[in-house]
Amino acid sequence: MKLPAILVFVSAVVAVAGWTLDARTTLEIGSLMILAALILCGIGFWRGTGLPRRQAWAVIDGSNVMFWGGQEANLRHVAAVVRAARAEGHEPIVWFDANAGYRVSGRYLNACELAKYLRLPVRQVMIAPKGTPADPLILDSATRLAAPVITNDRYRDWFDQYPLAADPTRMIRGRIANGAARLDRVSPRAAA
Repeated sequence: MKLPAILVFVSAVVAVAGWTLDARTTLEIGSLMILAALILCGIGFWRGTGLPRRQAWAVIDGSNVMFWGGQEANLRHVAAVVRAARAEGHEPIVWFDANAGYRVSGRYLNACELAKYLRLPVRQVMIAPKGTPADPLILDSATRLAAPVITNDRYRDWFDQYPLAADPTRMIRGRIANGAARLDRVSPRAAA
């Protein structure tokens, strides 16, 4: 939607220049450019690109997903789940426990390093403060964003505080098979 708006502005400048310089051809070209840019704006608005869209978020329990492929933590599993979430139309927010970096690399990894590996903006990678479990932070994020949680954790300790933890339709379980993430959804009828 930015490009048509820029075209309208540039076209208006051309039209005003033609009008002030008394250059009829420049005025006509500028006017046609304005008309074309307005048509493009109308098409964009009609298709829905002119309205801000509500982001469909998914909160990923990165510290849980790291172990989906076996006994050893691996960030490739988290990256595969990020790709799978995006393929389903979700934009991921990934939460890690403070010790996640030590589990995969033997040293602390900050949000910038993890985001770079996962190919995500750093604002979408969160690390729980040292000594704080990520579980309530994950569930709080999912509650605020009305987002599903991708994890194999059951969060039983958090059912009272976070009702979504007990809702199987909001919890997406999964696994890694042949290097790809497989996400399992529970239909609302099956959960009832």
